[in-house]
Amino acid sequence: MLVLAGIAVIVAGFLLRFNPLLVVAVSALVTGLAAGLDPLAILAAFGKAFNANRYVSAIYIVLPVIGLLERHGLQERARGTIAALKGATVGRLLIGYLLFRQITAALGLTSIAGPAQSVRPLVAPMAQAAAERQGVPPGGDAIPAMAAATDNIGLFFGEDIFIAIGSILLMKGVLEGYGITIQPLHLSLWAIPTAIAALLIHGGRLWWLDRRLARSA
Repeated sequence: MLVLAGIAVIVAGFLLRFNPLLVVAVSALVTGLAAGLDPLAILAAFGKAFNANRYVSAIYIVLPVIGLLERHGLQERARGTIAALKGATVGRLLIGYLLFRQITAALGLTSIAGPAQSVRPLVAPMAQAAAERQGVPPGGDAIPAMAAATDNIGLFFGEDIFIAIGSILLMKGVLEGYGITIQPLHLSLWAIPTAIAALLIHGGRLWWLDRRLARSA
C-alpha cells in the first residue's frame, strides 16, 4: 500500500497548484522509496526513461527555439530570401520541398520537418512571397494550405520506404495475422512506385498552380 503514496503526492500537488513537473518528479521519488529502491536506482530509472523517450521530448525543446526565431524575424527573412531569387515560383518552391520531404522521410528522418518545424516558420512564408511576385494579393489561406498539404504528401508517401517505420511493421503484423508472410524490405520496395506516383501527381498539381497564377496575373 505504501507504493500508492505517490498518487497522494500527485493529488495534493495538483490541489495546491504546485509546478506539475516538480509534483510528478516528487511522486516518482516517493513511490520508488516506498517500494524499497535506493536513491541511485530511482535516479537510474529516471535516466533510462528519459533516454528511451528522448525523441518524443525533443520536439518540446525545438518548439520554443522556433518561437524565438519567429519573434526575431525568421518569417521576414524567409520571405526576403525567396523574393531575392529570380524565377522563384510557388510551384517550383513546393516541388523542391516535396522532393526534399520524400527523400528525408524515406531515410527515416520523419521529424526533420513538419507543420510546426518547417511549414509555418519557413515554407509557408516563402511560398506566400513567391505567390505575391506572381500577382497574388497578400493574405489568404490557399498558399499556406498548399504548403501544408505538400508536407503531408511528402511525409505520407515517403516514410513507407523506410524499412523500420511503424506503418511497415503494422502492415507486416496485419498480413501475418491472415497467414501471409512477407518481409518488411519487400513492403518498402513496393512503396517506391507509390511515392514516385505521388511526386508526379502532386508535382503536376503544383505545376498547374503556377500556370493558373500566371494566367490570372
